[in-house]
Amino acid sequence: ATDAAGNVGTATRTVNVVDTTAPVITITGDNPVTVELGETYSDAGATATDLDTVLVSVSGTVDVGVVGSYTKTYTATDASGNTATATRTVNVVDTTAPVVTVTGDNPVTVELGGTYVDAGATATDFSQTQTLETTGSVDTDTVGTYTITYTATDASGNEGTATRTVNVVDTTAPVITITGDNPATVELGGTYVDAGATSDGGETVTSSGTVDTNTIGSYTITYTATDAAGNTSTATRTVNVV
Repeated sequence: ATDAAGNVGTATRTVNVVDTTAPVITITGDNPVTVELGETYSDAGATATDLDTVLVSVSGTVDVGVVGSYTKTYTATDASGNTATATRTVNVVDTTAPVVTVTGDNPVTVELGGTYVDAGATATDFSQTQTLETTGSVDTDTVGTYTITYTATDASGNEGTATRTVNVVDTTAPVITITGDNPATVELGGTYVDAGATSDGGETVTSSGTVDTNTIGSYTITYTATDAAGNTSTATRTVNVV
């Protein structure tokens, strides 16, 4: 400042331009991120803005082989030493059910009265901690269709199932046992009384054919039995009139 007499006075102000503002970090992509157990995780990274040029570094790991919650940390520091951080949560989850593979034939056919031995099943899962349970039964004494169910459960509670169909069938004809002599011999003019036959399953046995005891010759008596499944068998007796 200068007065009328020309005297000059001065004073000074100091202005300090400082940087106390941390960079602003923007996470790229989803946050949080969900990754299926066993899949690949690729980090989408982050960006930072500041009056200075700054780089973003990332720390933290994600184990996609273990279910859990992981943290990725992004850090940016400007030329003035101001630091900013941001985090991304990565959740490794298991929502995939085990794969169950039935061992052996499917469907399986078992003859009525036979023995059924289940061939089982196998299960695969990334967690390698699944348990396998078998349910269902087969009554080989009763014709019908039966279901065996295999259930595998992994450590996360995911269930995978597969089924086997077992068909109990009756394709075996009854066995007929002829009672008495075969062949049988009857004297000419005598009387022939048929001794009949039996079936192993208790089926009714019918007979057909006649014997003329007044005529010398060879005659045939036929026995027939049919089971509940429609299987039929026959047996014959020879009767000789002499």
